[in-house]
Amino acid sequence: MREAVAKVRFVRVSPLKARLVIDEIRGKPVAEAQRILAFSPMKAGRIIRKALNSAVANAQHNFDMDPDRLWVVRAFVDEGPRMKRLNPRAFGRADVIRRRLSHITVVVGEKED
Repeated sequence: MREAVAKVRFVRVSPLKARLVIDEIRGKPVAEAQRILAFSPMKAGRIIRKALNSAVANAQHNFDMDPDRLWVVRAFVDEGPRMKRLNPRAFGRADVIRRRLSHITVVVGEKED
């Protein structure tokens, strides 16, 4: 089975929050996944929808796959590097704020009859 991949790296959303959204679309047809993501209230939903549309475009233009027969084969979120920021506290101390980044990967393939 041929597969098309789309990766979005260094996204400013926590991997835990992105995984909540990506678990909703894994293994579903692309049309249904796009509907789910269109109405997702989470920030990660918009980003994952762009990645899904990119994977569909890659499948259509690079591999001549039919977009109506595509489904989400694999979708996962890896943790990216953490941006560290300092927050001043009392008595001259500092707290570290860790801004988490994500790497989102969406793989689509054609459904075989």
